[in-house]
Amino acid sequence: MSGSGGASTASVSSAPPAQEEGMTWWYRWLCRLSGVLGAVSCAISGLFNCVTIHPLNIAAGVWMLMNAFLLLLCEAPFCCQFVEFANTVSEKVDRLRSWQKAVFYCGMAAVPVAISLTLTTLLGNAIAFATGVLYGLSALGKKGDAISYARIQQQKQQADEEKLTDTLEGEL
Repeated sequence: MSGSGGASTASVSSAPPAQEEGMTWWYRWLCRLSGVLGAVSCAISGLFNCVTIHPLNIAAGVWMLMNAFLLLLCEAPFCCQFVEFANTVSEKVDRLRSWQKAVFYCGMAAVPVAISLTLTTLLGNAIAFATGVLYGLSALGKKGDAISYARIQQQKQQADEEKLTDTLEGEL
């Protein structure tokens, strides 16, 4: 068994995580911290949502509890040590691109709000949604500097001028 476990860890560690595509260490930790805070927020609000007689609120509360568990499982697997597959899931999620995480987290946070639009669901899912937004912003990349932007604009302007002169020469 130890031989097959060693082979699987070697294949997992050989694939570079998608997080390394331009995120700084502090931004990566900010996203993780936001995910953990979003999980706590979803769990507390989900519990409050489940204490009602309205079935849609109960469904939204159960979904929020599931969101909390998934957020903790993906962002902080050390909080889920009792789950055997926590590290495997976390490694697979770390290999996802930032935009994929953004869609996943924002989608997870939007479902309970669509089920039951209450203040509890809005506030409970706000931080989880913000986690998705942070990952989405990291997918956009760094802002370019003014010099390279001016150079690109100048090249476009020269290309437009060349097209204009070519069309004018073609008419003559």
